[in-house]
Amino acid sequence: MAIAKVMGIETEYGISGPGMGDFNPVLSSSLLINSYAGTLRRIRWDYEQESPLRDARGFEPVQERQPVEEDLGLANVILPNGARYYVDHAHPEYSTPECASPRGLVIHDKAGERILERSLEAVRGLLPPGQRLAIYKNNTDGKGNSYGCHENYLVDRRTPFSRIVHDLTPFLVTRQIFTGAGKVGSESPRDEGRHVHYQLSQRTDFFEAEVGLETTLKRPIINTRDEPHADPEKYRRLHVIVGDANMCEVATFLKVGTTALILKLVEDEFLPELSLEAPVPALHEVSWDVSCRRTVRLRDGRRIRALELQWEYLDLAKKFVKEVEPSAENGEVLQWWEMILSGIEDDPLSLHRELDWVAKYRMLEAYRARDNLDWRSPKLAMIDLQYHDVRRERGLYYRLVDGGNVERLVADAEVDRAIAEPPEDTRAYFRGRCIQRYPQSIAAASWDSLIFDTGATALQRVPTREPLKGTREHVEGLLEGSPTAGDLVEALQR
Repeated sequence: MAIAKVMGIETEYGISGPGMGDFNPVLSSSLLINSYAGTLRRIRWDYEQESPLRDARGFEPVQERQPVEEDLGLANVILPNGARYYVDHAHPEYSTPECASPRGLVIHDKAGERILERSLEAVRGLLPPGQRLAIYKNNTDGKGNSYGCHENYLVDRRTPFSRIVHDLTPFLVTRQIFTGAGKVGSESPRDEGRHVHYQLSQRTDFFEAEVGLETTLKRPIINTRDEPHADPEKYRRLHVIVGDANMCEVATFLKVGTTALILKLVEDEFLPELSLEAPVPALHEVSWDVSCRRTVRLRDGRRIRALELQWEYLDLAKKFVKEVEPSAENGEVLQWWEMILSGIEDDPLSLHRELDWVAKYRMLEAYRARDNLDWRSPKLAMIDLQYHDVRRERGLYYRLVDGGNVERLVADAEVDRAIAEPPEDTRAYFRGRCIQRYPQSIAAASWDSLIFDTGATALQRVPTREPLKGTREHVEGLLEGSPTAGDLVEALQR
């Protein structure tokens, strides 16, 4: 039986400093985060058990210890909602707390946008007159640099990684027809003079390999990082780096909901033989086709549209859900999946309420018609960027929201609550509640442990290696009965 798909999203946000001649993105990101975090800055991130170079193919390169954010004095905080908020590769990064459902993850991903917006408000008074910061939830600066939106899924260690690579690759290549965030132009050398004016995905241009460990160079469709942040004997954490950062809630919901479901099919050996002849070129071909009609070649010689391949995955997922895992959650994923594929079949541009790439494309076409703009106009690139601005009074996505032109899946009240409150159905609940209740007694934390300083001779590490333990149901009474961190540690030891 496939295991539950606990999941999370890590988003590196674009940052710029209009009016700042000596703009330093690293220091500006740190200032932004520290302005929001306040006293929580004293709780350090625990790097002791991290192993980012361990490879799922069975090896770990020998490498000298590299400086981490703590060494460099950069911001790296754990928030009361269980999330991590830190500087990564010259960007502010928000990593959601672990979520047990696609809908829950949409809520906490949106909470990240609000936290970045509040951070901008907090830092405003610290900047000199005439200077400001701007934050964008996108994936490219338009100058050949990309930054990531990485998904993470709990996977059964017993499933051979080679099977994950084989079965998941065609799905990831073709899912961009509904997960793409849309992009003006191309930054790929594979463009080869074809002059791509607009494409589905922002990240696709920057992928060069089928499988690999890298995340910033020679990016692979399947990333092999084997760092489970959980019991390594039982679990893997599949680190998916090939997706875009989405603004539309339906796109985010489908991105994680369909991928989690397909991973269950992989674990249960429910998928037939489906493999692409050349996955990397196919990834680009799919992204460059806004009609969603171009075909890619399978290893068996067939040529097939990305849409047709997605229909095959949907039909298999329906069979799996009916026979193995019927649930309201899976039913909602299947319902949205089928509705979106049907819309793409009829007319992709009809999905402007649900999909980012369509909403942005229609917006750009309206500006092009009004101002008689060529696709190479810098104004269109600015509009593309402004779509992703996290400030609700400035972002063009939020202009669509205010006009009632975007499909919403979650309520603003749920998002506002998630800014401060952790999910109740994963170990993030224990982490978040401990940070709320005992902030002065936590020396460090990570995804799979908390380190308490209770005044005893030694620090006390509390492991949290089971992602579905430490939930509200498991620990609420324990926490309520522990006025101090020392009481909590004693209760856990008992």
